Amino acid sequence: MLPDDDVLALISARHADPFAVLGQHADAQGRLWQRAMLPGATQVWLHDTATGATVAQLQPRHPNGLFEAELKGLRQRFDYRLQVRWAGGSEGRYADAYSFGPLLGDADLHYLAEGSHLRPFEVLGAHPVTVGEGLHAVAGVRFALWAPNARRVSVVGDFNAWDSRRHVMRHRGGSGIWEIFVPHAGPGDRYKFELVDARGLVLPLKCDPYARAAQLRPETASTVTTLPPRQPLPAGRAAANQRQAPVSIYEVHLGSWRRHPDGRFHSWDDLAAALPRYAAELGFTHIELLPITEHPFDGSWGYQTLGLYAPTSRFGPPEGFSRFVEACHAQGVGLLLDWVPAHFPTDAHGLINFDGTALYEYADPREGFHRDWNTLIYNFGRHEVRNFLIGSALYWIERHRVDGLRVDAVASMLYRDYSRAPGEWVPNEQGGRENLEAIGLLRRANEVIGSECPGAVTIAEESTAFPGVSAPTYAGGLGFHFKWNMGWMHDTLQYMAQDPVHRRWHHDKMRFGLVYAYSENFVLPLSHDEVVHGKGSILGRMPGDDWQRFANLRAYYGFMWGHPGKKLLFMGQEFAQPTEWNHDTELPWGLLGDARHEGVQRLVADLNRLYREQTALHRLDHEPQGFEWIAVDEAEQSVYAWLRRDDAGGLVLVACNFTPVPREGYRLGVPPGVAAWREALNTDSAHYGGSNLGNGMASLRTEGIGAHGRGQSVLLTLPPLATVFLVPA
Repeated sequence: MLPDDDVLALISARHADPFAVLGQHADAQGRLWQRAMLPGATQVWLHDTATGATVAQLQPRHPNGLFEAELKGLRQRFDYRLQVRWAGGSEGRYADAYSFGPLLGDADLHYLAEGSHLRPFEVLGAHPVTVGEGLHAVAGVRFALWAPNARRVSVVGDFNAWDSRRHVMRHRGGSGIWEIFVPHAGPGDRYKFELVDARGLVLPLKCDPYARAAQLRPETASTVTTLPPRQPLPAGRAAANQRQAPVSIYEVHLGSWRRHPDGRFHSWDDLAAALPRYAAELGFTHIELLPITEHPFDGSWGYQTLGLYAPTSRFGPPEGFSRFVEACHAQGVGLLLDWVPAHFPTDAHGLINFDGTALYEYADPREGFHRDWNTLIYNFGRHEVRNFLIGSALYWIERHRVDGLRVDAVASMLYRDYSRAPGEWVPNEQGGRENLEAIGLLRRANEVIGSECPGAVTIAEESTAFPGVSAPTYAGGLGFHFKWNMGWMHDTLQYMAQDPVHRRWHHDKMRFGLVYAYSENFVLPLSHDEVVHGKGSILGRMPGDDWQRFANLRAYYGFMWGHPGKKLLFMGQEFAQPTEWNHDTELPWGLLGDARHEGVQRLVADLNRLYREQTALHRLDHEPQGFEWIAVDEAEQSVYAWLRRDDAGGLVLVACNFTPVPREGYRLGVPPGVAAWREALNTDSAHYGGSNLGNGMASLRTEGIGAHGRGQSVLLTLPPLATVFLVPA
């Protein structure tokens, strides 16, 4: 018979090792006992699985649900089932969680503790599995959680009436891992973990850090789902993602791209039927989604995430997301995800104070609290936390076949004094301001993705001059493939906001980007950050009357698509949304009934087409030999012109006039060897809503008249507030 102390510990879920007393166990005299903790049961019988025979009826040992029986005459343990009659009158036959031994191997525990487990998501979290074979096979879910400082961990959920006494987990010693196999649990079951900290305090229920699905907010439970299989990128995607390829990214917040009339979100399948096709028709090569990892607060746009392995349930179950990815690839469009390893919110059901200690975050608020966002900063130096983050990055690419990740807020990770006053930050071990642990994490994440997911790419949102962000790690870099060019964005938008009469005084804003254009593999971003927080829309920053505002915008887009660097445009800006983005409503699609907005949309499609078709506009985006200034100092006229080249002799001339003054008979220096040029695209075309001034289909003959330091030139018309592209005729 079980001692009273053990009984009291079990009924209060405080027993140090319930696996030592629940299930079948022999006492010191060799007698076999059967025990079960089943709150809410009124009667319990023990059945032999092999024979089906009833072996014994367990007797209540405590009214709170502890049953036991001596199995007289039996000495050997056997496979069994428990027949349980519940207080409500229902009855069922169940396998017993406490009849199963550990399922996690020592090697997995070792690599998890070491921080070198490539795929921790295969071990931790909730995994539907079948234990045993034939008559003895039992389907259920293996739960595993890292909580090294907890005194007790229970998994609670739909399968045990959310009763923490039913499934107290097994502690796997120094690894800090807790595990249990719960028979008859399965996909769709909701669950959380209840932890008791080292002081004996019961913590708020925690969702699973490794959950692959979760409830729709405001509910917060994790949901059991199957682990997607490993899948390589489809054929052709690696080539489409490389630095020599045309990369034009359509940045999307799914919750406000389209909505139902009553405000409901569209499902993954609804979005899969519309968004990839729309992006492909406009010529975008990639879609980038603002974070779709599960997050509690809509107003964070996904950037305050608590589910780094779970596609948000706002759009349906995770299988729907996989179908969305496939729909993108079927349209020839790559999919990039915003990924947020820099910080996490302080919601009680999340990672904060996870096992009663600062487990995932830095303990010192000078390291672990982010003032800008009132969030917590991951402890990048802890092996298990690095494993968690790097595993998440690998998971999305390897299991959902996304083309890559855009890593958010990299600058905040790189510097310990980011957004902190002197004396409010902790120097690194060398006395410097760099976060060496975060640097190591980013390098390792990029190395893992490079080795395990060939063809996938990573992009850094990094706003400082930190060197080598997109350089390989073997050369001392961080290992990203691309970096957002935040300086280009700020400088050029400041220039475009000037009245044209004043632009001569700001001429350097548009050309300065070429001073450092080849220091990194840059993406030119007109992102969501530029159409929020009172900044207005891109169109809203353009000066002048309506005609001039639209002309300025078209000219600016032409400048951007002709400039070295990959392209990124946030949704709504492709048809000149006049108002600031609102995440609570869908885009103002009705504007496309206005010829001016439709014209801008048509221009973006044609710019993308030209960018893809003319290899000179993309193949050497990141090589200095792919660019040559022609007219760089014409500040008085606010004119810029340059030459783009590829590595096979292809040429494109780009010329911009950022004043409302037409420049007819403008002589532009050109390189030798081309007899004539033709206009390939003119942002002032009537097709786009412009005045239709330009060079039409005429062949512009090269003349032996010098201009711009060259021995030959062409005579052309530069339309007002416009960009023109010329190609050899």
